[in-house]
Formats: sequence, structure tokens, C-alpha cells
Amino acid sequence: MTIRAVLFDVDGTLVDSNYLHIDAWQRAFAELGTPVDAWRVHRALGRDSGQLLREVVGERDDDWNDRARALHAENMQELAPRLRAFDGAADLLRTIAGRGIRVVLATSASEDELAMLRRAIDADDAVHAATSADDVEQAKPDPGILEVALRRADATAAEALVVGDSVWDMTAAGRAGIRSVGVLCGGVGPGELTDAGAQEVFDGPAAVLEALDRLL
Repeated sequence: MTIRAVLFDVDGTLVDSNYLHIDAWQRAFAELGTPVDAWRVHRALGRDSGQLLREVVGERDDDWNDRARALHAENMQELAPRLRAFDGAADLLRTIAGRGIRVVLATSASEDELAMLRRAIDADDAVHAATSADDVEQAKPDPGILEVALRRADATAAEALVVGDSVWDMTAAGRAGIRSVGVLCGGVGPGELTDAGAQEVFDGPAAVLEALDRLL
């Protein structure tokens, strides 16, 4: 089947942002009187924020959760100058687009965060469409974000490829019936990614670019 679209996770896949998110969440939790270990936040990154909060701090009321999300967003705005695209990220998107294949940023980041991430990548000329938190009620591992991305690419699941850095990306891809490959630059090990459904695992965008002829 010809590939018509490549759906990219963004945080930890195209942009070196995961550890900034960890910092932002840790500071938010500390301000709310609930300090947490960094590794616990990292293990939950890439999931729907409601699931992340339950996983890391347990059940809280809606006001507490909303305050945590707001603090995280404020902290990420402060950390935005430190966002940087991984080596090869922009080249990868432009090479794919240059082959007539649609690039979709399939993220559940907020619109504000997505804008910061897109500035870091600096390859909007190659991006056909993007998703955000406004598009679905639940983020990954629910497949909804990827299903929205497919519609915006006018592609079927069999005509797409997902690239992501978390087990939740791979799980969502599997639930949507889309082939997926993983990258290690988000900090998750290769065994976990393949166990979650990744067909292959690469160090990062530059390595995916080198293997593009084989993947597409």
C-alpha cells in the first residue's frame, strides 16, 4: 500500500521537550504541595493529561487538576526558550513533503504549546495539517488524535505511518490500525517501544531520515 501520510508525535519525537515537561510538571506539583519524583512523570508522559495526573498523583478533584494543568502550562511558557528540534527533524519533514506525502503533526498539546513546538521545528512549509488538545476529549493511548490526523490527511490507516517516542504513541497507532516506528530520543527504551507495537526503532529523526526509502 502506498504511503500517503506520515503522522508525527511532536514532544520527544521531533522536539527535545520531554525533560522540560518533566520539570514543568514537577514544579507544578511542588507548588500544590505534592512533590513527585521525576521518573514517575517521565513514565506517564505522552498520555492524556487526566491519565497522567491520576498515574502520578492519584485521584484529585477537578479544581486541583485544573490548577496543576494551568501551572504546567505557565511553566512551559517560561521554559519555551530552551525548546529545540532534534537533529534532522526539519529535514525529515521537508523530505517527506517533497515526495508528495502529507505530514501531519498528531499531537494532543494545547494550541499554545503546539505553537511553541512548531516554532522550534521551523518547518511549517512542510506541514500539511496538525492536531491539538481541542480536537479530542481523550489523548493517547486513545486513537482519537490519530483518527483526526488521518481525516486531515485524507488517508486511510493502511496508507499511513506513525512516528512517535512513547509506548502510548505505539499503542494508539495499534488501536487505529496504523503501522508505527519508534524513536529513542524521548527517553523510552527500544524494548518497550517494540513491545507496544513499533515495527522498528531509531535513535531519532536523523536516523529515520536515513531509513526513509525503506520505510516508505
